[in-house]
Amino acid sequence: MSIGFRVKRGDPARTATPLLVVALPAEPSLPTALRALDTKFGGALGRALRRKDFQGGKDETLLLFAPGTGGPERLLLVGTGTGDRVKGLTRAATLAGRRAQGLGVGACTFWAADLADASLEGAVVGLSLGSWQFKELHAPVPAAKRKKPLASVTLFVDDVAGAKRALTAGIAVAEGQRIARRLAMLPGNLCTPDYLVRTAKEIGKRHRLTVKAYGRAEMKRMKMGAFLAVAQGTRQDPKLIVLEYQGGKKGAAPVALVGKGLCFDTGGVSIKPAPGMELMKFDMSGAAGVLGAMEAIARMQLKVNVVGLIGATTNVVDGDAVRPGDVVRASNGKTIEIQNTDAEGRLVLADVLHFAKRFRPQATVDAATLTGAVVIALGHVAMGVMGNDQGVVDEVLAASKRGGETGWQLPLFDEFKEQLRSDCADLRNIGGRDGGSITAGCFLAEFAEGMPWVHLDVAGTAYSETDLVVMPKGPTGLPVRTFVEFVRGRAR
Repeated sequence: MSIGFRVKRGDPARTATPLLVVALPAEPSLPTALRALDTKFGGALGRALRRKDFQGGKDETLLLFAPGTGGPERLLLVGTGTGDRVKGLTRAATLAGRRAQGLGVGACTFWAADLADASLEGAVVGLSLGSWQFKELHAPVPAAKRKKPLASVTLFVDDVAGAKRALTAGIAVAEGQRIARRLAMLPGNLCTPDYLVRTAKEIGKRHRLTVKAYGRAEMKRMKMGAFLAVAQGTRQDPKLIVLEYQGGKKGAAPVALVGKGLCFDTGGVSIKPAPGMELMKFDMSGAAGVLGAMEAIARMQLKVNVVGLIGATTNVVDGDAVRPGDVVRASNGKTIEIQNTDAEGRLVLADVLHFAKRFRPQATVDAATLTGAVVIALGHVAMGVMGNDQGVVDEVLAASKRGGETGWQLPLFDEFKEQLRSDCADLRNIGGRDGGSITAGCFLAEFAEGMPWVHLDVAGTAYSETDLVVMPKGPTGLPVRTFVEFVRGRAR
């Protein structure tokens, strides 16, 4: 369920709300604007700060209850920590959203000093991220035990009129992330290639985007042998999904966003181990990120043309499934020896990247849960960033920083390409154990020739197998913000 956000001016102490969230930096003193609130709470806020019961550290919280009636019923202090203020505030808001959802208050208000522009947008995004839950496949909770979902948030600002732009942007990103997270959380028997098509068409109808979907027959005519090799074992019709947003000048070159949409990945004949295989429903997180970003971009009405491209299928074991040693021909004419059928995402993206060239994009950015090797290299902290144009790579890295989705550049040295040599084809789909994320990037680069291109390996960051304190385990909403920030940078 989406949250209704609004902004207002006023004194937090006079606001009737079941929960007031106050975000404070490390080592805080009592802000002048909160003195009346401190009085309302019998001096508890000031005492907590003086006695160091609350020190404003990262992920630190303190819940206080009002001693009387009128005004806020509860006060939740959240720490923004040290370092970058916007990043700290966004994280604090995420934790606040989760706590508010857990308390079942239904509505809350949020206060932080000088909440405007990037900090306001970050607070909106954070509150939405933290409060998001996936309950639609659970049995209904008995009415007596049911808690109110967080449905309404009011944020205190000094300039209501001036906050409109940041509020609109924050809501847009929040809604995009909600779409991406929901799609990623759905199991593979529900989130199929056809389901992604329906979602794309819903976004298109909502924002007047042009949406097309190509199936197996059309892809055969386009000679997408790499994509179809992955799909040849599944009865589900694979889909190449195209969404076109026309926000810029007619005929101007678009930004292309590309997503890997493996709705489930068994590994194929090179089957994965059974423990943890259920997590492979998240193998379409790149596609979910594209759909979420297109929702946000359209809501923000950015002055730039954007095309979203998704390669959607499932990788399963079947009598017709592609086998190790098979050789297929991609749509750019290059032949590929498939040495491991579990290196399937790069085969799908190979044909989708080549397809992207027909739009003559000013830049192309793809996102994929592509390799386990990126987790070895960067853990669950950063996504791997690779590309053939350093200027565009730098733009993407800057966009990821603005969006709070850390990226780290990995090199595409020619020496890594040697691992892709094949005895019987132009290249093979895997290298050795060394530099696995990089050799995957080198493979994709073969199909991105002729256009500025950046690849995001989000296998370690698009979802989490553990609780993240501010968010539960599951999809994180990444890389929606990186996509959106990159496009925003091109629109300015």
